[in-house]
Amino acid sequence: MLNRKFEKPKAGLLFIASSRFRNLGDDLPQGTYHQRKEKDVEQVIQSLSKEVDVACPGIVYEREDIIAAMQYFFAEKVDFIVTEYLSWAEDFTWVRFMRDMPDIPILYVSKTREKVCFETTLDDNDFIEFLCAGNLVGSLESAGSIARTDRKNVRIIMGSREELNAQICTFAKVAQVRSILRHSVFGLLSGYNELMWSTYIHPYDIFTKIGPEMRFISYSVLAEEIQKVSDEDTAVYRDDLVKNYPVAEDVDDAKFFESVRASIALARISERMGIDMMAFNDVDHGMFELIGLRPGFYHPYYGKNLSVLVPEADIGAGCMTYILKLLSKNHVNFIEPFHIETAHNTFAAGHAGPNDHTDPANRQNVLIARDVRFAKTKFKYAGAPFAWCRYSPGWKTMAQLVEQDGQYKLVATMVECLPGKHLLASYSHSIFRPQIPVEELFEKILKIGTTQHFAIVDGDYRKELSMLSDVMGFKYFEL
Repeated sequence: MLNRKFEKPKAGLLFIASSRFRNLGDDLPQGTYHQRKEKDVEQVIQSLSKEVDVACPGIVYEREDIIAAMQYFFAEKVDFIVTEYLSWAEDFTWVRFMRDMPDIPILYVSKTREKVCFETTLDDNDFIEFLCAGNLVGSLESAGSIARTDRKNVRIIMGSREELNAQICTFAKVAQVRSILRHSVFGLLSGYNELMWSTYIHPYDIFTKIGPEMRFISYSVLAEEIQKVSDEDTAVYRDDLVKNYPVAEDVDDAKFFESVRASIALARISERMGIDMMAFNDVDHGMFELIGLRPGFYHPYYGKNLSVLVPEADIGAGCMTYILKLLSKNHVNFIEPFHIETAHNTFAAGHAGPNDHTDPANRQNVLIARDVRFAKTKFKYAGAPFAWCRYSPGWKTMAQLVEQDGQYKLVATMVECLPGKHLLASYSHSIFRPQIPVEELFEKILKIGTTQHFAIVDGDYRKELSMLSDVMGFKYFEL
């Protein structure tokens, strides 16, 4: 499954044309209707193939063609299907497709032209060109069947070929995320966070409505894995951390070593069990009593495999973090907003525990420091260090996913992450300024009714999240 994340999205192309027109023009130098439409199809395939892996069974004319096309799409495991009427066409093929094709996202496109290449239809060649240009009538007729069959997961778009291709490529990323989620594995180590019931998401719903399977992992598994990590392997990772990040003077070397060892063990469990999103309950005192610390470093394994690690056993926020990871192929951080300063229209946000500190461009904002939140406890490695990160500056998508009565809600907005020095001990963090007044933003979020955890990533992914909400059946809120 991990390799699927690194492949291009796979699109099935369904082109529908008229069997009545197929052989018209067999005596013309410009070729038949079929030959002209084949050229159109080839141009579409070539224009998409750089960003999308294309599976095309050929132009559909007859019942046998559409049956073969459905079997072909299933065998090819396409992420979605692009459907286009090449002209007017008999609709029995399309209605059969609407009825028989298993549930899969469909992007229904209708191409526009700046102008047609004929003025009259007084000669045979121009008449065939007139038929070839008549995709609008085919689109209008067939769109009625989308409504009548109440087919889900169909998105309708119209535009020039360039405009259509841009939307196809965006939709492709979203459809691929849907496919990957259906083959992913989520890990919960070791159980729900009993301090925060509002973060609970039912694992049955996760599997049936979103896709990932759940693995429930005990702290004893982590303890056993830690024992298997050699001093040599620990030293290699520790030395790599020291090479890349400064270490605070008050960090205890022995505790640093054990925090590194535990971080390696956590990554190895994820790798061995095929975990794509590990929701780690890092505030459970049972874990501290057994292990003596919480792993403090975000092992490179997660980034290399487009997997994620999140704290406090929040499966919903972990799923959101994973979705942004798949969409962006970039570093994603896990935060909770702390407080608002209306004088600056800002809020502070961050989170304790392991957080993605591995962005090479943000090394100057990472310090290996004591976890002072637990430094005064009696746990074996109290105060063991972690990668204390000030998040990279710039505009970021901030999003969260929560469940309410079996319905998922996805909230997304844009915030500017401001540069600055480390401020909040034990918490990777930053100061953020939203696009809208900060009070308005959080009042709206409070009224939607979500929870405290969000994921952030560089760039604007609101369009993709809106599309994903459509295909996944999430209720989408853009603020």
